[in-house]
Amino acid sequence: MGLFTVAEARAELARLLPVLAELIRVRADAAELAASLRPGGRDTSLGGLPEWKAAQARLDDLMTAIQATGAELKGFAPLLVDFPASLDGDDVLLCWLEGDRELSWYHRADLGFAGRRRLPE
Repeated sequence: MGLFTVAEARAELARLLPVLAELIRVRADAAELAASLRPGGRDTSLGGLPEWKAAQARLDDLMTAIQATGAELKGFAPLLVDFPASLDGDDVLLCWLEGDRELSWYHRADLGFAGRRRLPE
């Protein structure tokens, strides 16, 4: 897949927000189900092993849907989604972190999250 412009990445993120919201919900359900299945785990109204397996399969589907857009899923808890782009001639990753209201951060591809900066207006 090619590089995103900032506008394209923001539009793709807008399309992905329902997928990301579902992933967050299913991730929480899977964690609760996994805890209930451990010895001494508390029962949950979510179900048991079949529901945990279904949650895992749904998580795989959601993660595949994200990757299919050309975005890169870099973190699972919290979610971290990068969109490969070019900014002022540099290869960068436009960076969305779970909890961000919009796509307004980037970092150079060679620096990673520690080099995260606000996008210029």
